[in-house]
Amino acid sequence: MKKFKIKCDDLVVVTAGKHKGKTGKVLQILRERDRVLVEKVNLVTRHVKPRGDQPGGTVEKEASLHISNVALFNAEEGRAVKIGWKFIEDGDTRRKVRFDKKTGAIIDQA
Repeated sequence: MKKFKIKCDDLVVVTAGKHKGKTGKVLQILRERDRVLVEKVNLVTRHVKPRGDQPGGTVEKEASLHISNVALFNAEEGRAVKIGWKFIEDGDTRRKVRFDKKTGAIIDQA
């Protein structure tokens, strides 16, 4: 299984392409294709048929972006964050955590 440094519900910024500079929350990670769905970024229009109670018509939804074109976003500093992995010793246990390579601050538990 592939390991990515970006997780669902992370706030990311697009670093390349037509939507460069836009930020949004990661909705889904498509591991087999190395892609992510970002909220309100890379919207495409799709025509849908009516199904049951849902009416048909045109719907805007997110298309995927390649994971290499997004980076974790630090809203406090207003910058993209490079992420690294490290282990933290807690007595008898070791925890794997993500950290900011520039400041060394721990981002969250892995």
